[in-house]
Amino acid sequence: MQNLALGLGCCLVLASTTTTQTPPAPTPQPPNIVVIFIDDMGYADIGPFGGKAPTPNLDRRAAEGMRFTDFVVPSAVCSASRAALLTGCYHRRVGISGALGPDAKIGLSDGEVTIAQLCKQKGYATACFGKWHLGHHPRFLPLQRGFDEYFGLPYSNDMWPLHPAYAKLPTEAERRKQGYPPLPLIEGDQVVDHEVTADEQAMLTTWYTERAVSFIERHRERPFFLYVPHSMVHVPLFVSEKFRGKSGLGLFGDVVTEIDWSVGEILGALRQHGLDERTLVIFTSDNGPWLSYGEHAGSAGPLREGKGTAWEGGIRMPTLMRWPGHVRAGTECKELTSTIDLLPTVAKLIGAKLPDHTIDGHDITPLLFSVENARSPHEAFWCYYAGGQLQAVRDRRWKLHFPHRYATLGGKPGGRDGSPAPYVNADCGLELYDLEHDVGETENVAGAHPDVVARLQQAAEQARADLGDTLTKTEGKGARPPGKLQEGDARLEW
Repeated sequence: MQNLALGLGCCLVLASTTTTQTPPAPTPQPPNIVVIFIDDMGYADIGPFGGKAPTPNLDRRAAEGMRFTDFVVPSAVCSASRAALLTGCYHRRVGISGALGPDAKIGLSDGEVTIAQLCKQKGYATACFGKWHLGHHPRFLPLQRGFDEYFGLPYSNDMWPLHPAYAKLPTEAERRKQGYPPLPLIEGDQVVDHEVTADEQAMLTTWYTERAVSFIERHRERPFFLYVPHSMVHVPLFVSEKFRGKSGLGLFGDVVTEIDWSVGEILGALRQHGLDERTLVIFTSDNGPWLSYGEHAGSAGPLREGKGTAWEGGIRMPTLMRWPGHVRAGTECKELTSTIDLLPTVAKLIGAKLPDHTIDGHDITPLLFSVENARSPHEAFWCYYAGGQLQAVRDRRWKLHFPHRYATLGGKPGGRDGSPAPYVNADCGLELYDLEHDVGETENVAGAHPDVVARLQQAAEQARADLGDTLTKTEGKGARPPGKLQEGDARLEW
């Protein structure tokens, strides 16, 4: 499998974002856009956010750009989060909830517009190298969603072994006969490796990075959009030999260190080809840490809970944006922003036309460029989970949770050696938190602020009317269906 790598195909000086600054004049050529999207990385997993693993390249990125300390995703799980990032919409609007399994017959709809398709309007080269997880049959793969090139896994690296039907079939021959082969690797819209082994998983970060660097080299003379959704740090964890034991902090630390190396390679390629001042680089994650895996999971730091919950540890991401000469070095944005804001922001930067249908994100260039008195464009932000439950609504300061059940370790330690500890269920009531003074969501202040509760409840009613809510059995009028596999559609050939 080594031949698949390329043969197939510090101290931060923080300044407030409210500092007066005139937005930079448009560049003669629209900027390149690079989005590095990590899987299951917690808020406190990298140096700029208090992480213990050595991340010199990300530290430098923070020092040279802007650190976003209140950047959130609409849902703390894989497919839903990716759909939101690429479409600029709440995942509920585009019909993608949860994490699509290997037997899924749906994917991102043909009618949705991705950032890649937006960039194609302006003649961009586009590529995706990494985990897709928005539909694995040819109709739903990246080449049908605006990307010129794709190389990676169709879903999470643990999907087949954890699938109940897979586990009941004792031999590989029986699994293949029933349509449950081992994890595949895809090039374009074809399977190029039917069984990604553990040794090959250890090379995924390297292979994605080499592809990204090659793409930059090949398209340095024209604008490009590069999307690198890494498979790590999702369990099961794998790291290449060159980083094994390097962090001194165990396997998870080694994996984070290799992700940092990947970022450094991409930044180095931009610098080598004189593209630094022509490229906006965005680094973020799809959801918080999968805490049940303990020493193989990351940390949400001061935030409550992690992946699979609407608490801040599940939805608030470690986010960095760097664009020398345009984004002020060493700055911090404390305003509420989200992955759904990336599509409209890119549209503004490159002069592309927004989709005709409803999107939910907003242009955040005033925050990115430190415009005086710029503030979050979100009067309310909706937090959905568990197949359509509106579990919380928040604004720049306050967060209101609605009664729901969530999974938690309940204060017990997570698992060891790649095995998870069991979650228990806990119940949340109608609870209000002041995130400005209590980012860890420890003190319910609903009784002291009935006016805030009433205002956020009204915002929740708007969400329910638009996108629905399975907690209250409300049908939304603004949700669009996902793409559905039809009879006669090509299936992925295993």
